[in-house]
Order: sequence, then C-alpha cells, then structure tokens
Amino acid sequence: MKAVRVAANSSYNNKYGTFPHKDWLGRPYGSKAVAKKGGGWVLLLAPTPELWTAVLRHRTQILYVADISMVVSMLELRPGAVVLESGTGSGSLTHSLARAVAPTGHVWTFEFHEQRAQMAAKEFEENGLGGMVTVTQRDIEEGGFPEDMHGRADGVFLDLPKPYKVVPSAARCIRADGMFCSFSPCIEQVHRTAEALNANGFRDIRTMEILVRQHEVSRQLLLTDLDNPPAGPTKKQQRQAQAAAQRAAKRQKTAGGEGAAVAAAAAEEGTAAAAVGEGGAEGGAAAAAAAGGSSKPQEQAEQQGEQQQSGPQQAQQAQQQQRQVVHKPVPFGRGHTGYLTFARRVAA
Repeated sequence: MKAVRVAANSSYNNKYGTFPHKDWLGRPYGSKAVAKKGGGWVLLLAPTPELWTAVLRHRTQILYVADISMVVSMLELRPGAVVLESGTGSGSLTHSLARAVAPTGHVWTFEFHEQRAQMAAKEFEENGLGGMVTVTQRDIEEGGFPEDMHGRADGVFLDLPKPYKVVPSAARCIRADGMFCSFSPCIEQVHRTAEALNANGFRDIRTMEILVRQHEVSRQLLLTDLDNPPAGPTKKQQRQAQAAAQRAAKRQKTAGGEGAAVAAAAAEEGTAAAAVGEGGAEGGAAAAAAAGGSSKPQEQAEQQGEQQQSGPQQAQQAQQQQRQVVHKPVPFGRGHTGYLTFARRVAA
C-alpha cells in the first residue's frame, strides 16, 4: 500500500502502469482504477487511521493496531473527550485518538523534538485533523504538562523513557475517574511507574502485554480415536502368524485330525486371522484352511485380491468425504514486546 496525495494534474506511477489522478476524482472509495498504460490496477481505499499506520513515514518506533485498539478502549475515550499525549513521534496513535474523540473532542499532543513536532503538525493538517489535534514542542519529562491542562483531561497517554517522572503532573491533569496509560518496553520501567501511580492517587493499576497470534486455515483429514479401528498386529506378529498357519496346513495334510487340532489352536490365538492380512493369495489360502478348514481356498484368495484392489479407492473416497476445515496457530509471529500500564484516578 502507498499513501498518495491526489491532485487533478498529477499521476501515480508504479511497475503496473500509469494512473492519472483525474481518473480517480469523484469515484467512491473501494473503486478499482485501471492504468492508462501497462494494464495494471489499484484499489482506492479510504485513509483510515489503521491504513495510515501501515503507510506512514517512520520518524520513531510506532504503536500498531493491537496496542492502539487496547489503548483507545481502556482509556474509555468517547466523542467530546479531552486526551493528552506525550510523545507524538510519528503520529500513529494520534490519528486513532483523534477519531475516538471526534467531532467535539480534542487531542493535545506533546513532542520534545522540535523538527518531529513540526512534521507531525503538518501531517495532521493535511489529513484533516487540524481542528482536533494540537501539537506542542515541550519536554514533558522535565517540565510536566502545562498548568492550563490541570483538571481538563479525561485521559493521558505516555510513551516516554521515564514515564514515572510525569505521573505527578498527569495526576493534576486527569479528572476524577479519568484514565492513565503508559507504554514501556522494559518491565523495570513498569515497576517504577506502578509505584508512582500508587503514591499519586491512582487505583486499579494493571499491566498487560498485547501479542498478536495468527492462525492458518486449511482443509485436512481429521481423524479421532473413535474414527480409527483398533490397532492391528505388528509386522513381526503377522510373519509369525503366517509361518504358524503354513506349518499347520502342512501338518493337516500329513497328520489329518492332529493337524486340524493344531490349526484350531492357532486360530484361537488369533494368528490365523493375522496371516490373512499379510500373506497374499497363497498365504491367505493356507491361513483360511488352517482356521476353518475351508474347501474353497482358491475362491477365498480371489475375493481377497478384489478387496485389496478396491480398498485403496474406497479409502481415498472416504478420506475426501471426511476432510474438514481446521485451523492452527502459526509457529512464529511478527511484532515487538511492550507493556501497557493502565490506572484510574480516584477522587481525593
């Protein structure tokens, strides 16, 4: 995705073609615009805070949607609310704060770096947020929030190296029942911030780490223990059973009734049934004769061969019918580690 400033006499060029801006004007968001040269196309998307976070120029490390959504929710922002932010950075969070308090609320954001403050103010104005966002160059860690902010804020957000130094000033600015939030990459910062919050009239202190975990969705053969038949004998047991069945068949030919008795004993132990599954036509016929004394071993062998040929096809069809949509978490995830600390200011 790219952020494009649209002007009637300009055009956008990429490897897929040339796109005159005049062809975009007047078209609704979500439209598909085709290139004049090259045959490519682009989608014209509304510049929401989430998309702006994905395409903005990084002047500092920024917060992403997972953290931003939790900040806006836990600060309990609503239309008409007043929120203080320090520092401004690249303005990723500021856009979402402004949307949450629009149209009658206001965001007062402070940045100690003068050039970054000027660039952020220019972007807010170009993106139509000039009436809801005020950028001020100020070192909040050293000087705290301005006195004219005391008692005016519904929420305060800090993204500073030492947020615990600003907690006393934030306490003077946040109204009773207002919310505080700070973002810190190190747990040592969280410890000191929590101590400062507890000493300055804040309660319901909680810290959370927001991690994003994606899931892969696919269609797979999903079998449970109830779907699978009982486990059969091992290959070693099958070979032993086949040898026993063959020995029993030979004894039946030579010893008559004595061999039949031996074969019957082998069948009771389950060895003859195991030999049927392993031995092929010749071994299966011998095992069948040993187990039941059948007079048609050739016919049984032919039936077994037909079952072996049709078995794989039937199994494949059954697997296709049993495939289900499943999902599993991916073994890795992109993101950065940081801690959000929230607290509520209670009345004195």
